[in-house]
Amino acid sequence: MAEAEASWRDESLGARVRVALWLRDEVGEGGVFSKASIRAAIKGAEQVDRRMRDLRPAGWAILTYRDKPSLQPDQLYLEKIGLPVWEAEHRSAGARQISAKTRRYVYERDGHMCRRCGVAAGEQYADEPGSRARLTLGHVTPHISGGGANAEDLITECARCNETVKHLTGVQMTKEQVWDRIKELPGHGKGQLLAWMKADFRPLSPAEKAWGLYRQLPAAAREVVRRDLDSLMNS
Repeated sequence: MAEAEASWRDESLGARVRVALWLRDEVGEGGVFSKASIRAAIKGAEQVDRRMRDLRPAGWAILTYRDKPSLQPDQLYLEKIGLPVWEAEHRSAGARQISAKTRRYVYERDGHMCRRCGVAAGEQYADEPGSRARLTLGHVTPHISGGGANAEDLITECARCNETVKHLTGVQMTKEQVWDRIKELPGHGKGQLLAWMKADFRPLSPAEKAWGLYRQLPAAAREVVRRDLDSLMNS
């Protein structure tokens, strides 16, 4: 069976890929469009303008009125369609590497803890004695689906969660299994979880934030901090 043609209407695709498909199908080379029209088409996707700019390193030529004087300030001109980023072999074409500054910012923003399971750097997994967490960065939208390298596209994950999300191994729980766990929570727990869901973020207590910072220190430095705190609490 032939593979279905990729469509910009497919919301499972990343914004960068959907923007490219929309330009290909609705504008075409030599076509004029506006930012408002693309925002209206790709509804609900964040940073659509930036995702469009991210196509340029992949060979897409998109001109503004500064480049083409005949355009109005709100108009853009698709001069050239570049690499087909909707195809698997070209998904990462022109994608920017994660900078050291962005990497540090995301780790600090997320409290040096995995946003999926809450484990801190070097912390032992409760269900895997002897196995310790290594933090990495994951994409909110999988990279293969067009996820970018900006801070808003990234979250801190432990290597185990990162691999589970990428490959959907047997560790991945079903929606029904997750719902069963949620129903078992007491009333205040359900309310707290709902608040986290709406914010798409679990706020950390000051102690949890300090724990995340502590865990990312080298072992020798952690030992010094532990002794200092022990002395402080017992003075």
